[in-house]
Amino acid sequence: MQRDYTLDKVRNFGIIAHIDAGKTTTSERVLFYTGMTHKIGEVHEGETVTDWMEQERERGITITAAAITCFWVPTYGTPQTNAEGNADKRGQNANADRYRFNIIDTPGHIDFTAEVKRSLRVLDGAVVVFDGVAGVEPQSETNWRYADDGNVPRICFINKLDRTGASFERSFASILDRLTKNAVRVQIPIGLEDKFEGVVDLLKMKAFYFEGNMGMTIKEGEVPAEFLDEAKKYRAELVEKIVEQDDALMSAYLEGKEPTLEVLKETLRKASLAVKIIPVFAGSALKNKGVQLVLDGVVDYLPSPLDMPPVHGLDPVTGADIYRNPSDTEPFSALAFKLQNDPFVGQLTFFRVYSGTIEAGTYIYNATTGEKERLGRIVRLQADKREEVKKVFAGEIAAAVGLKSAKTSHTLCDENKPILLDPIKFVAPVVSLRVEPKTKADQEKMGMALKKLSDEDPTFVISSNSDTGESIISGMGELHLEIMVDRMKREFGVEVNVGKPQVAYRETILGTADAEHKYIKQTGGKGQYGHVKITLKPLEKIEEGAKIPKNVHRYEDFEFIDSIKGGVIPQEFIPAVEKGVHEAMDRGIVAGYKMVNISCELTFGSYHDVDSSEIAYKIAASQAFQDAAKRARPVILEPIMKVEAIMPEQFMGDITGSLSGKRGQIEGMDERGMLRVIHAKVPLSEMFGYTTDIRSMTQGRGSVMMEFDHYEVVPANVEKTIVESRK
Repeated sequence: MQRDYTLDKVRNFGIIAHIDAGKTTTSERVLFYTGMTHKIGEVHEGETVTDWMEQERERGITITAAAITCFWVPTYGTPQTNAEGNADKRGQNANADRYRFNIIDTPGHIDFTAEVKRSLRVLDGAVVVFDGVAGVEPQSETNWRYADDGNVPRICFINKLDRTGASFERSFASILDRLTKNAVRVQIPIGLEDKFEGVVDLLKMKAFYFEGNMGMTIKEGEVPAEFLDEAKKYRAELVEKIVEQDDALMSAYLEGKEPTLEVLKETLRKASLAVKIIPVFAGSALKNKGVQLVLDGVVDYLPSPLDMPPVHGLDPVTGADIYRNPSDTEPFSALAFKLQNDPFVGQLTFFRVYSGTIEAGTYIYNATTGEKERLGRIVRLQADKREEVKKVFAGEIAAAVGLKSAKTSHTLCDENKPILLDPIKFVAPVVSLRVEPKTKADQEKMGMALKKLSDEDPTFVISSNSDTGESIISGMGELHLEIMVDRMKREFGVEVNVGKPQVAYRETILGTADAEHKYIKQTGGKGQYGHVKITLKPLEKIEEGAKIPKNVHRYEDFEFIDSIKGGVIPQEFIPAVEKGVHEAMDRGIVAGYKMVNISCELTFGSYHDVDSSEIAYKIAASQAFQDAAKRARPVILEPIMKVEAIMPEQFMGDITGSLSGKRGQIEGMDERGMLRVIHAKVPLSEMFGYTTDIRSMTQGRGSVMMEFDHYEVVPANVEKTIVESRK
C-alpha cells in the first residue's frame, strides 16, 4: 500500500478557543465544505459530528477532543458548486491541489484543558477562534500559552461578527493587548452585526461574499466604496509587517517597489511558520461566512510535517539525543497522546506518527514500558466513527485498536531503532470528591471503571484514604468530576454516592532543618540496621536547560542530593533512602497532605555488615524526614484560582464585595461591550458553588470563569480550621 498524497499537502491542526467562541460550529462547517458531511449539525440542536458524547450534546459544550480527517481544494474565489449546483464534489476534487487535513476539535472549558494540552503536543498548527463580541477570554489565554510553550504556528479567526455587540477591531485589539503584538489583519469584515455581509481580503484587495446553499458559492467583487479607505490603511500595515521580515524586500519597499502578491504570501507563510506573524481572519461560522477562506489560510500559513523541525527524543539505553525526520523511510516513531474507551471495539489508542510507517498485523515496540505488542487493527477517526486502514505513514494521526500496555505519553517505535519521545506534561488536579459504590454489584465494577477513566484522562487521578478506606477522585474542577461520575453511570453502569468537593491542599517547608535517625531492631536472628542524616530546605528553581550534577535527582517538586562520601552508606542502599523520603512526603506533616517543593540532602550515615537492609534505611529516612520537616516551618498551601467575573455594570459593587469577602484579591476591571469584567485571584476553597451565587446576585445575567493559577501559603486561622477538619 502506497501513500496517495505527498507530505507537503498535509496539515495537522487543532481548533482551539474559549468555551462558546464557536469551535465546534466552525468544525461542522469545515466538515460540510470539505464534503465529509452533507448536512450541517448545530450545537444548539445537539446534532454535531465532533460533539458526539451524550454529555456534550446535553450541555452544548465540548468535553473530549475529536479527531477528523478530510480533504480540501483551496478556493479563493472559485465557487465550490458546479453549474447544476451539485455540492457533492466540494473539497474532494481528485487533483494535485487537494490537501489532506487532520483536525482535532478541542474543548474550551478550563476543566478539560488537558485535552488541549495533549492535542497541541502532536499537532503542527492551530486555528484559534475568538468570539467577536468578547474577544480574548480566560481560556483563550491559557490555550495561547500552551501553543507558545510548543512554539505552535497559528492563525486567528474572529468569529460571530453577526452578533449584536460584535466588534472586529475591539476583538483584534484584545489579541494585541493580551496575547501577542505579532497579530496582523489579513481580512476585515464588510459590515457588522445584522449588516455583516462578507470580508475584504487585504492582500488581494478584493471583497468576498458567501451565497447559495449554506454559503457554499463564494463571489469575488470589488471592495465597497465605504470600506476602501479602511482597507487601504490596513493593507499598508499588513504589507509593512510582511516586508519587515526580509531585508531585501524592505529595501525595495522603501524605494517604492511593492512585492508581488505571490512574494507577499510566500514571505507571510515563512513568518507565520516562525511564529513571527499571526494572520487574523474574520467571519461568522453560524451564518456560513468566511470559513472557506480560513481553510485556505490553513493551506497558506500553517505548516506541513515537512516544515516542522525533526522530532526530538532520547536513546532509551544511553540517554543520547536522537532526531527523526518526517519521512516514510526513517525508522518508525509515534507518540500515543490519547486513550478512548469504545463500547464496540474496546480501547482505542490515538497516536501521531512522526517518522516511518506501520502496518496492521505487525508488532509494535513500546519504548516507555519496554513491552512489545501486536498491532491488530488501525483505524482513522471521524469523531465517533471509524474507517479501517491497513497502513499509516509519517505525518498521520490514527488510532490502534486493542493495545493493552500503551498509555498517554508512551512512545511507540521500531524495536531495532528505539527512541523515547519527549512526554506530555499535565497540570496536577486541584479538586477532590469522595465516592462510594451504592451496591455490592457497583463495588466490583467501580474499580475497573475508575481505572479506565483515569487511563483516558491523566488529570483524573484515583487515590484512597488509608485511614478510612474511602476512594477519592481528583480532577480539574467541579464540572470535570461531575462529568466523570456521569460517565461511570452511563458507560459502565456504576452508581456511586458522592461526597462534597474537597480542595487538593499541599504542604511544604519555609525553613531549613537537619535530622538524624538510627533504625535498629534486634530479634532472634538477623537484625535490622539503618542510619541516615539528612538536611531539608525549600526547593530552589533552576533555569531551564541548566546542567544538573550526577549526584542530584531532580523531579518536578522534589530534589534528592546524594552527598555521601567514602561509602559510609553503601551505594545499593541510597535508592531506599530516597524512597523512604518520598513516602514520608506523601503523608505530610501538618494535616496529612502531600508535601512539595522540598530539597533533601543525604549528608551522613553508617551501616552494619550483616544487619543493614533496604527496609531499614527506608524507615530510618522516613523518620528522619518527619523529624526535620516538623522543625523546618511546615505550612499548608492552597490552590489560588484566576477568576474572571462578567456582569452588567449595576451589579459590579455586589460582585466586588462578594469576591473580597472570599479572601479574593481584585486585580483589575475592564469593559466587554455592554458588560463589565472583574479580574481577581481567589482561593479555590472559597469558590465552590459560586457560579450559582453570581447568577442569583445578577438576576441570571452574570457568569464566572475560573482556572488554576498557583499555590499559596494559607493564613494561620484557615490552617487551624483545615487541621481541625482532618482530625
